[in-house]
Amino acid sequence: MLTELYIRNFAIIDELELSLKEGLNIFTGETGAGKSIILDAVSTVVGGKTDPTFIREGTDRAIVEAVFRPDENREAIREILKREDLPEDSDGDQIILSRDIRAGGRSSARVNGSSVNVNLLREIGRLLVDIHGQSDHLSLLNPSNHIVLLDRFAGNQELLKKYQAEFKKLQKIRTRLTEIRMNDEELLRKKDMLSFQMNEIRSAKINESEEETLKKDRDRLANAENLSQLTQKAMEQLEGRSEEYPGIFELLGYLSKSMDNLSRIDAELAPLGEEVAAINDALNELLASLQRYQETLEFNPARLDAIEERLALLNTLKRKYGGSLRAVLEFAAQAEEQLAGLENISDQTEDLIRQETSVINLLSELAQELSDRRHEASRKVSESVEKELHELRMESAQFEIRFTQTAAENGLRDRHGRSLAYDENGFDQVEFLIAPNPGEGLKPLAKIASGGETSRLMLALKNTLAEADSIPSMIFDEIDQGIGGRVGSIVGEKLWLLSRNHQILCITHLPQLAAYYDAHFHVSKQLSDGRTRTLVKQLQPEESLREMAQLMGGDTPENRRASGAMILNAQKWKESVK
Repeated sequence: MLTELYIRNFAIIDELELSLKEGLNIFTGETGAGKSIILDAVSTVVGGKTDPTFIREGTDRAIVEAVFRPDENREAIREILKREDLPEDSDGDQIILSRDIRAGGRSSARVNGSSVNVNLLREIGRLLVDIHGQSDHLSLLNPSNHIVLLDRFAGNQELLKKYQAEFKKLQKIRTRLTEIRMNDEELLRKKDMLSFQMNEIRSAKINESEEETLKKDRDRLANAENLSQLTQKAMEQLEGRSEEYPGIFELLGYLSKSMDNLSRIDAELAPLGEEVAAINDALNELLASLQRYQETLEFNPARLDAIEERLALLNTLKRKYGGSLRAVLEFAAQAEEQLAGLENISDQTEDLIRQETSVINLLSELAQELSDRRHEASRKVSESVEKELHELRMESAQFEIRFTQTAAENGLRDRHGRSLAYDENGFDQVEFLIAPNPGEGLKPLAKIASGGETSRLMLALKNTLAEADSIPSMIFDEIDQGIGGRVGSIVGEKLWLLSRNHQILCITHLPQLAAYYDAHFHVSKQLSDGRTRTLVKQLQPEESLREMAQLMGGDTPENRRASGAMILNAQKWKESVK
């Protein structure tokens, strides 16, 4: 549900912070106060179109931010966030969408603080809110959603998962068959290429750890002369081979004699003499190590050339087959496996054809079962929707769910043996049709007239499919257009029933509808410093009573009594159906 809405510099709204409630949220107020602008802001923040005219006069940017609690669609939204590498909110129980509109037509979108494109914002928005009003964002008008809603109503989720798992299996089988059914020439080229690649790597006899050793040997050979000179100099410094400069051993001998003399006078200094002797032993070991190291140094240009050639070969293989020797060896193993697979191509083809036939037969059975369950559910949906429409004073309206199937070669077989085209949902195409008035004929939902007629149809569908529809928040603007007080009360009942499964935001001018509120908000405009601004206030019961009296024509004692009676009757009705 939509829990928080923040709007700044949007149309005539300078700044607005709004906390929405569960259940039925009713918005009332005078025409032009900004009620529909609030809904335009919601439409914008879930990916709707933007326009520079949305920016409040005298400012250079408009900002809309909305906090949602995803409810039933939490996992679906988490999958999108994971797919796009976007962060979840810190508490993991909400998602924050924002839209920044700048002068010149530029806009930016964010999800949980991270920048996203508008298409992604719209994808997430469709899972959070359904808007029916001046800026339509209505999932029911999209025929691709009809089969999803019907399946949810029919309880087909588990059966559909089983079908879709087999559908994916069939796609993998056919992808593999396509690969191995390449023409002979291409197949031969692929075998030759794999053989060449595998042999090129195998003939190099790669040791995964050899590269580091080769680089060390190369550095030593390339610097052998310099290393020998430095080693010789170090040994001379130890031994003191020059008369001009005494060596470390000679100096250490003087130090040893001094320590002996000291210890003869003061026995407590004897341990220091032992330390000098230990240093002498360590330096002798150092000298021996340098001598052994010098003996290992060699000036071998041929060996250096061989190492350079080997490293060049390894670099070539890495460049062609991966960024490391391990990757090169893995590539060779995969090439060998693919080559073995190509050698057994005939056996694989026969096995895959058998698998394909088996999966198609199972898919045909599952698709037929899905279709049967959909047809059964469609009758219940049609009867329920027509009943709802009749209660909403559309007595002559007809509603129907149309099923179409398309013949296709190599399709799925129905129980009559027909071969039908299919997709991830089976072989049914489903569309909701409506005939609002006698003689008009059934038409797709997207082609029916707008206004109160459309609103009532949507309300009837929403009530029928309430448990099947997972979108947590629904917004209705102008739902009372073209209807009177008597129908308004029925619409109020329907909206309140719908609000038991969804959060509802509704703009209305009818007190008969407003009486069913769970939260009542008053939208007004105020003139300040020559500028018009929109204010929104959640009303207390006494304030709601006065506001409904205003809707009836004026805040008079008579209208207050009538409003009180409406609210009381609505409360009694709500208690009776809880």
